[in-house]
Amino acid sequence: MAIGGGHGLARTLGAARRFAGTLTAIVSAADDGGSSGRLRASLDIPAPGDLRKAIGALLVAPERAGALLEHRFSGGELAGHAFGNLLLAALTATAGDFATAIGEACALLGTLGPVYPATSESVQLVGETASASIYGQVAVMATPGLVKVRLEPAAPATPEGALAALGDADLVVLGPGSLYTSVLAALIAPALAEAVRTSPALVVYVANLQEQHPETTGYDLAAHLAALGSHHVRVDAVLADPSAAVQRGELPAGMVVHLAEIARRPDGLVHDEARLAEALARLVGGTAGPAGKGPTALFDGRVRPNPHPRGTVGSAPPAR
Repeated sequence: MAIGGGHGLARTLGAARRFAGTLTAIVSAADDGGSSGRLRASLDIPAPGDLRKAIGALLVAPERAGALLEHRFSGGELAGHAFGNLLLAALTATAGDFATAIGEACALLGTLGPVYPATSESVQLVGETASASIYGQVAVMATPGLVKVRLEPAAPATPEGALAALGDADLVVLGPGSLYTSVLAALIAPALAEAVRTSPALVVYVANLQEQHPETTGYDLAAHLAALGSHHVRVDAVLADPSAAVQRGELPAGMVVHLAEIARRPDGLVHDEARLAEALARLVGGTAGPAGKGPTALFDGRVRPNPHPRGTVGSAPPAR
């Protein structure tokens, strides 16, 4: 099980498909930029873009269908639209609701597991700084000094299939990706947050490798965890690269931290799917399959007991 959005979630899914027996993605649908934003505005549907990326990451045969989903038109009224977004919009119109359309897309294209939107209805992401409210994901992403995000409406529904999957999961992976506009944009849906809190699974946060400017400028790992904690997001353990540009900082007492070389070398700018697969598999006592063979993740053994196995940790990071 992986929760988040954007390219970070796609990386996690690319890693998880190498070792997971069953695999489910729960994806933020709060984007309001680009093709997704145009379709939201004209058709009043949740944002399809991150769902498209997740479906592409889980395709059984991604070579042809993946390229088709990502194809962007370059001229006329369709200029800038990704074909996959248009497909999901068409399926929503014929199916009658967005979550059903995503399920039909998974069946039509052939995915390794189900993909669910974090919210079944169209939502707006709202960011809060010490002095202002910022409306819309694109605007929130461009805002420094964030201390909180919320959704409007405040309590959108989450598909029942997503909630049920969390009850059966062994491992729930949060991130990597934009802290406020991808990871928290999904996790602040109330029903989803509660299902994560009560899941029997191990909940692991995959730490980012670098700051995202200006959204998390100045954030170390401790500040990321504090932001998750202030939004009542449960985290049992952290998986981080010891060479990441994001420093660890003063972590919550007792937080379980696994250090592994999970960044792509030599640049270290993105997570390497094979390394990430090996590290995640080891957390649940497994190994990555043939597709995941690659450099073995190196653990430094510094694992500390966690007094919050089913709770939340941290407090809000200071306004910056």
